[in-house]
Amino acid sequence: MEIETTGGNKRRALIRYRNAVLLGCTALVALGSTHLRAQEAQNSGNETVLETITIESTGTGTDNDSRSIVATQTTGVGKMPGDILTTPASVSVITSKEIKERGADSIEQVVQYTAGVVTDYYGSDDRFDYFKIRGFTPFTYRDGLVIGRTWSGIREEPYAFERIEVLKGANSTGFGVSDPGGAVNYVTKTPKSERFGEVYATGGSFAHKETGFDFGDNITEDDTLSYRLTGKFQRSDAEYDHSQDDENFIMGGLTWRPTDATSLSLIFDHLDRDGTPSGGGHPRGTNFDRDRFFGEPGYNYDTTNRNTYSVMFDHDFGNGLTFNSGARYSKSDTGFGYAYIFDALGADNPAGTVDRSFFGSDKSSEQFIVDAHLLYETHVNDVESRTLAGVEYNKFKSEGDSFYGPALPIDWQNPVYSGGPGFLPPYDSRRNDQKTKAVYLQQDLTFFDKLTASVGLRNDWLDLKEDGTSLYTGPYGGEADLSEFTKRFGLSYKITDELAAYASYAESAAPPSVGTEPTTGKQYEVGIKYQPDAFPALFTASLYDLTMENITTYEAPTYLPATVDKIRHRGLDLEAKMELTNNINVIAAYSYIDSEIVERGGSFDGKSFAQVPEQMASVWGTYTLEGEGARGDMTFGLGARYIGSYYFDNDNTRKSDGAIVVDAAYTYQIQENTTFQLNVSNVFDEKHIANDDGGAYYYNPGRAIYASLRQTW
Repeated sequence: MEIETTGGNKRRALIRYRNAVLLGCTALVALGSTHLRAQEAQNSGNETVLETITIESTGTGTDNDSRSIVATQTTGVGKMPGDILTTPASVSVITSKEIKERGADSIEQVVQYTAGVVTDYYGSDDRFDYFKIRGFTPFTYRDGLVIGRTWSGIREEPYAFERIEVLKGANSTGFGVSDPGGAVNYVTKTPKSERFGEVYATGGSFAHKETGFDFGDNITEDDTLSYRLTGKFQRSDAEYDHSQDDENFIMGGLTWRPTDATSLSLIFDHLDRDGTPSGGGHPRGTNFDRDRFFGEPGYNYDTTNRNTYSVMFDHDFGNGLTFNSGARYSKSDTGFGYAYIFDALGADNPAGTVDRSFFGSDKSSEQFIVDAHLLYETHVNDVESRTLAGVEYNKFKSEGDSFYGPALPIDWQNPVYSGGPGFLPPYDSRRNDQKTKAVYLQQDLTFFDKLTASVGLRNDWLDLKEDGTSLYTGPYGGEADLSEFTKRFGLSYKITDELAAYASYAESAAPPSVGTEPTTGKQYEVGIKYQPDAFPALFTASLYDLTMENITTYEAPTYLPATVDKIRHRGLDLEAKMELTNNINVIAAYSYIDSEIVERGGSFDGKSFAQVPEQMASVWGTYTLEGEGARGDMTFGLGARYIGSYYFDNDNTRKSDGAIVVDAAYTYQIQENTTFQLNVSNVFDEKHIANDDGGAYYYNPGRAIYASLRQTW
C-alpha cells in the first residue's frame, strides 16, 4: 500500500482527520438501531485530503494484505472482483497481517473475531474446523473453486493463504452450491514479482514445536518467471493426555508472465496431519481438568494426507475484456478413530463407571474442478457496466467406511484403559460419484458513480450416483439428475464517497444425497457501510432474514442423518476494522440471531437451532509503542470474545452458559527485520462447557502460550 498525502493547510487536515475518527466511531453505535445520520463530506476546491489510500494491485488487492488489516476489495460475493464498499452484501476479510498479529494457527481461530461467526462449539473435539456463519455450517472455496462443507471436511492450514474472505448469507450464484448461512473463500499465496521472505520458529504450551518459511523471488531478470515456497512443520501434543498434533505442510508455486497481459501460475501443496481427534469427553456432572483422558490410547488417531495441484490463468485482451480460469485436482485420504463417553447419567451412574462407544471413519476422495469466465468492462456516458459470464465443471468421487460399536465402560475416578476394539465392522459403507456442470452470469451497472445494480444468475446440473450398505437399513443408493437455478439481486447507493447503503436478495442450493431434496435457502438483507478517506477503516452493519429448507442434521450418539423442514434466522451484524493511527488498530464485532425451527406438527417446531448463540461480541486492539534509541518497536495486543448461551440440541433440553474469553499478544522488534512475538489465547483459562451431547461434556480450549522468533527480508 502506498499512502499519498497532499500539501495544504495542516490545521484543516487535522480537523478532517478528527471528524473522520468521530464519524467512524459514531457509525458503529448508531447502526445498532439501523439508523445512521452522517454529515455530508465537504468537497470544496481548497479542501485538503489526508492519507489517500492507493492500492497498486489488481484482482482482490491481496498485495496489501501483509501490511494492513483493512481490505478494500473482494471476490467474496462471486468471481468478479469488486469494492467492498459498494458490494451489496456483508463481507469480512481477514488479511495475513491480522492472522499473524493474533497468532491464529487454525481456521477457527482466524474467523473467531468475525461478526456472525461462532467457533469452538464442539469444544475439545478437533476433527474438523467447527464454525458456523449466521447459524449454519458454511461451504468453503479455494480461489473461487469449491472444496466442501467444514463439517466432515479437512482442517485447512491458514499459513497457505494470503487472506480469508467470509461472505455472510446465501449466494450460490457466486461460487456455486452452498448452504445459505455463508461461505468462506481461501485465497492462496502465489508468487510475486519481487524478492521477499520470512522464516520463523515457535514453541510453547503442550510441548509445541513449530517452524515455517515463506519466501520467493524472480527466476529471470525480466520478472517473467517467479517462484514461491511455503512450508510449516509442527510437532506437538494437544491439551489432553495421550494426544498428538503433528503436521507437515509444503507448498510451491511458479508464475509465468510472458507479457504484461498474461499470467500463468502452477501451485502444488501437500498437507499431512497426524493427530488425535478428542480426549473422549468428560463425564457429565464432573469438573475435571481438561487434560484428563477417558478414551483409549490404543484407538485414538486422526490422520490426513492430501495432495493438491492448482492452475490459474489470466489474460487481458484489452478494451475492457479479460479472461480468467482456474483448475484444481486434489486427492486425499483421511481417517479417525476414538473411544468417547456416552452416558446420560455420567457421575451419577450407580455402577461407578461411565459407558463408552467406539467411533471411526476411513475415507478417500478425489476431485477435479475447472472454471473459466470472461469479464467485460465498459463505460457509456454516466453508466459503468461490468459483465461476467462463465462455466464450471466439478467431478468428485469418494468412498469410505464408518465404524461404530460399544466399548467397555471406564471408571471415571480411577481410569484403567482396556485397549482398542480389535475388529470393528463398518456400520456404513458408502461410495459417491458426483458431477456438476454450471453456467453463470453476473451483471453490475453503476449509474453516475452512485447507484450500483447487481444481478447474478446461475444454473447447476447435478449428476449424482451413490451406493452403499448400512448395518441398520441394508443396501441403499441410486442415481439422480437435478437442475438447480439460483439468483441474486442487489442494489448499492453511495450516499457520499465514503458511505453506502445496500439491499439484496439471494438464494442458495446445496447438493443432496440420492433420494432427498436439495437443501435450499434464501435471504433478504439490508445494510450500510462506511469507509472513511482519512484513514484505513471499514464499518459495516446489516439486518437479514434468512431461511433454510430441507436441512439434514446429525444427532448424538450415532450422528445418523435426520431432516428438519425449515429453519429461519433473523439477525443483526455489526463490524468495524480500523487503523486509527500508525499506532492503533481496532477490530470490533457484534451479532444477534433470532433462531427458529419451523416444523409444523414436528417435535422441534418453534425451538432454536442447536449451536446458535443469540448474541456474540468481540473486540481486538493493538497499540504500537515506537522504538527509541536501542529499543525497537513494541506492539501490545488485547482482545475479548463474548459467546452467548446456546442450546446443545434441537430439542432445547440442554443449554450452555455465556462466557468471555480474553486473548493477548506482544511483539518486540529486535532488529529491523527480526521480531519476537508472544501470543496467549484464553489468558485467564476461562472454562465452560462448549458441548454437551447428552452423554459427555466437552470444554472450550484452555490457556495456551506460544513464543515465536521471526526473520524477514
